[in-house]
Amino acid sequence: MTPGSCSTGIHILLETLELPFEAWIINIPAGDHLRPDYLKINPRGTIPTLVPDGGEPLCDFRSIALWLARTYPRGKLLPEDPALAAQAEELMNFAIGQLHGEGFTRVFVAERYVAPEDSGRLKDDVTSHGREIVTQGFDIIERRLPAEGFAVGERFSIADAALFYNEFWADRTGIPMPPKVKAHYQRLRARPVVRQVLAEEGYRT
Repeated sequence: MTPGSCSTGIHILLETLELPFEAWIINIPAGDHLRPDYLKINPRGTIPTLVPDGGEPLCDFRSIALWLARTYPRGKLLPEDPALAAQAEELMNFAIGQLHGEGFTRVFVAERYVAPEDSGRLKDDVTSHGREIVTQGFDIIERRLPAEGFAVGERFSIADAALFYNEFWADRTGIPMPPKVKAHYQRLRARPVVRQVLAEEGYRT
């Protein structure tokens, strides 16, 4: 995991389930994700990575979240109703793929999208485009979120964890959130388990 990254959402899920686990901090700016010992576990060099006892490594947010929800059903990280469970998975996928994959990736690593000779001229354009993608994504989510409670159903789910880390990034980077998205973020941030995770990762709560 890397504090303040998408792995924060997985950290929240693990603490919500009250599971014992060991955490290894990957310093991405220092290149820890490219070290041979880490690439042996996760050849993609990405975070998060979860290694279940006696199991194969799981190397992205989606697979880890679904594995946790299905392996520990007592935690009810997916609604029991199949339609609501599908909605939770869809919302999680949108947060991971659109907000994070298309939007925040451009905000945080704009250099991936431009040739080295054009980096000085175009990086700002890429970053601006990323912020626009995030804003548009939040507008779509705004129409889906209830005015109160959690993202889908009556309990905290994998969808809330995926939304939260994107909302956290928006808060840290000054990207405005529409009213229901912001209220969802504030409700989650006030939860004891989320406050605990943020404190453990070095953030003020």
